[in-house]
Formats: sequence, structure tokens, C-alpha cells
Amino acid sequence: MKRESRAPETPATRFLQQQRVAHSNHFYEYEEHGGTRVSARELNVDEHAVVKTLVMEDEAGKPLIVLMHGDRKVSTRNLARQIGAKSISPCKPEVAQRHTGYLVGGTSPFGTKKPLPVCIEKTILDLPLVYINGGRRGFLVGVQPHEILRVLQPMQVECGLED
Repeated sequence: MKRESRAPETPATRFLQQQRVAHSNHFYEYEEHGGTRVSARELNVDEHAVVKTLVMEDEAGKPLIVLMHGDRKVSTRNLARQIGAKSISPCKPEVAQRHTGYLVGGTSPFGTKKPLPVCIEKTILDLPLVYINGGRRGFLVGVQPHEILRVLQPMQVECGLED
């Protein structure tokens, strides 16, 4: 596990401070294409409690963020049906960066460049604590799911599939 003395200031950490969200800072050695498997291993936490921030778009190219357990995939068909879209697909990395202001691998749902609708897998709310990207590769923040609900007001969905 990588050690840093203080948390980086990112749009996400500024947002969390402004919203008075209690959070813990967790650093790890980022690996290209390592995903939540690497961060969970490095932080010694269950991958189910590491939440992925996925930037997706509907058939009209309208972006949205999907928060999903690290050990699950998104059923885009189920998601589209639940939000009233014809289809949903992942954004290309450069498009996701343009929408959020974050590099892929460092995308946080907090402090995005422009406000985006957020969907959260309903079962994330059953966990006491989750680890979610803090706005930089190799940096997660620990937050209580009810705080995500409070500050992002996401739509609750059920679209997770076993990975």
C-alpha cells in the first residue's frame, strides 16, 4: 500500500468538504487496467465494497454516471429499461473525461466538471462503508453510502450482474 502524508486536493475532495461529508483517504499503487481487484487487494478490503464510477451514455449520447460494486458488471439492458432509455453504453475514455474532468481510472462521482445524473446499484446502500474514487488514480475515499445518497441524490437501480 502506498503511503502519503496528506490527501491530494481534487475536485472530489473539495466537493466532499463543501458538503461536509466525513471521509477517509486511502492510497494504493495504481495499475493500468487493474480495476477494483487491485485497489481492493491493496487496501485489504472486500471488492464488493469498492464502488466503480462508470460513465455511460444513452442512445442520444446523453451522459450519466453509474455506481456499481467492484465485483459486479452493469446490465446495460436492465439499466436502460429502468431509466427509460432505449439503450445504454459505456462512454469512450476521452468522452468520459470531457464530461467529468477526470482521467479514466481516477473518475469520481463527486465534483464532476458538469452535473451528471447518477444511478446507484441499490445494494450498495446496504453496506456500512464503501470505497470510491477520490478524483485521482490510486486514491480512494471511504464514505458511508447514505452520504452518497444525500449529496448526489442518485436514482436507485438494480442492474448488477456477477462479474
